[in-house]
Amino acid sequence: MQIHQLYRRQELNMTVQEAWDFFSSPHHLNDITPAFFHVEITSNVPEKIYAGLLISYRMKVVFGIPMAWLSEVSQCDEPKRFVYQQRIGPFKFWSHEVCLSETQSGIQLEDIMFYAMPFGWLGELLNRWLIADRLARIFDTRRDVLQAKWKSAK
Repeated sequence: MQIHQLYRRQELNMTVQEAWDFFSSPHHLNDITPAFFHVEITSNVPEKIYAGLLISYRMKVVFGIPMAWLSEVSQCDEPKRFVYQQRIGPFKFWSHEVCLSETQSGIQLEDIMFYAMPFGWLGELLNRWLIADRLARIFDTRRDVLQAKWKSAK
């Protein structure tokens, strides 16, 4: 099994608490991702996330085909970081860590994703032809939207 990594870092002009409130809520996903990545939350989500929280989604990421996704907030250290991991979904393995740290001009946001494809060599081929690019586009769009909304002081 091959493990892939996607990493993004950016500085935003916002407080750590503003960042936590925004990024820890799955309700903002459609606001910061491309149109092809439509997510519908299908479970109740409390005001504050916590370790052990399960969140179910339905999403249309590839060819408009609806997919079920169940994630668990596996770690939560408010307001510094949280990790959510796929429990049921399209990947063999998926983990996304969001880290927030204070800077002189706001915050630094780090997204650290690890994932593995199902279906052996066929999944790796699909990753090379489609999935890696789609994931990069999702996080590039996220970066651009966030930068426009909370422009860095740099």
